[in-house]
Amino acid sequence: MEIDKAIRESDDRRLKTKYNNAINVIQRTLALYSIEEVAFSFNGGKDSTVLLHLLRAGYFLHKGEQSCSNGSLTFPIRTIYFESNSAFPEINSFTYDTASKYVLQLDIIRSDFKSGLEALLNAKPIRAIFLGVRIGDPTAVGQEQFSPSSPGWPPFMRVNPILDWSYRDVWAFILTCKVQYCSLYDQGYTSIGSIHDTVPNALLCDSDSSNNQEKFKPAYMLSDGRLERAGRVKKVSPSICGTAVANVMDNVDSHKSSLLKASAIAVGDEILFGTIEDQLGPSLCKKLHSIGWSVSQIAVLQNDIDSVAEEVERQKASHDMVFVYGGVGPLHSDVTLAGVAKAFGVRLAPDEEFEEYLRQLIGDHCTGDRNEQPYNLGSQETFGIQISQMALLPEGTTELLHHDKLLLPLIKCQNVIILTATNVTELDKEWNCLIELLRSGGLSLMEPYTSKSLTTNLSDLEAAQPLSKLCLEFPDLHIGCYRKSRQGPLIISFEGKDQARIEAAIESLFKKFHRGAFSEVV
Repeated sequence: MEIDKAIRESDDRRLKTKYNNAINVIQRTLALYSIEEVAFSFNGGKDSTVLLHLLRAGYFLHKGEQSCSNGSLTFPIRTIYFESNSAFPEINSFTYDTASKYVLQLDIIRSDFKSGLEALLNAKPIRAIFLGVRIGDPTAVGQEQFSPSSPGWPPFMRVNPILDWSYRDVWAFILTCKVQYCSLYDQGYTSIGSIHDTVPNALLCDSDSSNNQEKFKPAYMLSDGRLERAGRVKKVSPSICGTAVANVMDNVDSHKSSLLKASAIAVGDEILFGTIEDQLGPSLCKKLHSIGWSVSQIAVLQNDIDSVAEEVERQKASHDMVFVYGGVGPLHSDVTLAGVAKAFGVRLAPDEEFEEYLRQLIGDHCTGDRNEQPYNLGSQETFGIQISQMALLPEGTTELLHHDKLLLPLIKCQNVIILTATNVTELDKEWNCLIELLRSGGLSLMEPYTSKSLTTNLSDLEAAQPLSKLCLEFPDLHIGCYRKSRQGPLIISFEGKDQARIEAAIESLFKKFHRGAFSEVV
């Protein structure tokens, strides 16, 4: 069979692993259900094109070579196509051409998706449907390789053989197997929806065009798969190049020469419950203070996507840098990345580069398919799927900061830094690497703060008015007051960038009382 032969002869180890896992899912499905009980949803896009040829290969391997005549088998799996008036003509043409070429049993549904599917399942004994869903797709949330249909929908098993495939994997398969695909992908389209909300991906615009006509490179030349859906936008202008590129590629270093004010966000119910004490926040404040950044606030949030999104959106607009820690990982409570993505108004998309780091860190043994019981829906997901889910990052805004002392790169979304440290020792390491990376990237670290503290036995009432006046005289300094205990001395702290200004403020304070009323804290 030509598909299986092309993969076996390929040198792409990653593609072979993805292919083998997908074939295993298909063969398990064909062992569980009769051929009359399975169907395949085809929409003419690249993902369903890949799935079609995986099904052809899987069915061939399931039946065995002895059943093959001249290297081919009739493809008996029922194929469902939802035809829409808003579909691109090229999609319709490619679908019907493909159906003719491979003699597909095409069931065409022209009504809405849900009612059309319900009518089909009532008429046919279909119990499982193969879908070309990938992690990062809007419909992929909560799905596994085998997932029952959602409540309110007709009952059937959703089978997702390519759930953990990336954009790169899809095109590696198509190009390696030399299969035909819709012509729109050669015109710069990277993700195809309807004619109303899909344009060529601006990142593939050929700026070297010698005439005024816009030209686009083919979809497989998109280097960053996270930006696959950058063409899923409302058509507001006939011109896509130029300004569209600027909209997609935001300048994440717009404040690099004036990084002054930072904030921190801790995510974790365990902090709010009092189960653990937040040690990272105070340590982070000291580190920021040491490089001349002021910290305006630390927020502690519950494990809730909306709460994280609202706080990140608010703080990133009013601060030069926002640090987020906690809630990063594969657990149900790890909502930080989803919240950050929502704050930027983007989806979580597979990041192939980050996934490779995770696979190397966790080990090659985790790439295999370990979900042996598709009906045991309470069991742990396959390691491969888990890693792919951990590699979902905010689309179009994420920059990975690499350092040879870090097992995983740091995650930077414009002016938001996501830290993975869970203790002060890990934070020290991440911080030192971050500062080194930012400095080498052209970020000028600010003049560090200098400070001085005095103690006095004056009462709060005696000190209040003179200190208020002192703050008005020296607005460039931070003058704080606190006591370590109710009966202890009043401590007055002076912090600023200019030591001479601090000395001047202290001298002015002495004049308001008498020098002997204060002692310097060593």
